[in-house]
Amino acid sequence: MVPTILEMKLKIVYLADHKEQLSKVAEWYFDEWGHFLEDPLTNIFVTRLESCLNKTKFPLVIIAMEGDKLIGAAQIKLNQMSIYPNKEHWLAGVYVEPKHRGNNVAALLIEKIQEIAIALGVEVLHLQTEHLSGGLYSKLGWQPDELVNFRSTDVMVMSKNLG
Repeated sequence: MVPTILEMKLKIVYLADHKEQLSKVAEWYFDEWGHFLEDPLTNIFVTRLESCLNKTKFPLVIIAMEGDKLIGAAQIKLNQMSIYPNKEHWLAGVYVEPKHRGNNVAALLIEKIQEIAIALGVEVLHLQTEHLSGGLYSKLGWQPDELVNFRSTDVMVMSKNLG
């Protein structure tokens, strides 16, 4: 497959190396998922992201940059869903700016997360999505595990064996 112009200009880097982008990622996450917070007026995503400024341990965040413009983010979190204490590593926070959606940015972020996870010894990654069909994740080889209601929201829990 021939890369798109966007893919050729896209850099996937660690948020730890671009801390100046933290507040923008926090804003995106708050706008997208803040309604799940008990107190949605409090943006705790900045604090959460500060704990993700890692490159060799979890949690960590990667970002997609087009030149000096931030266009997407994704992360690996630990024990994201309390109802699954044995599922340790989770792909989470996959976000692409709306005007860049449909340009393969999310797929590239997910691919890079998988590469990082493998390099750090992760054998299985899990995720939860409100897209009950699995959406993009199904197309990228993720397998559905279970449909559950978590925090009053129906989500599909999926996994991918990286080994």
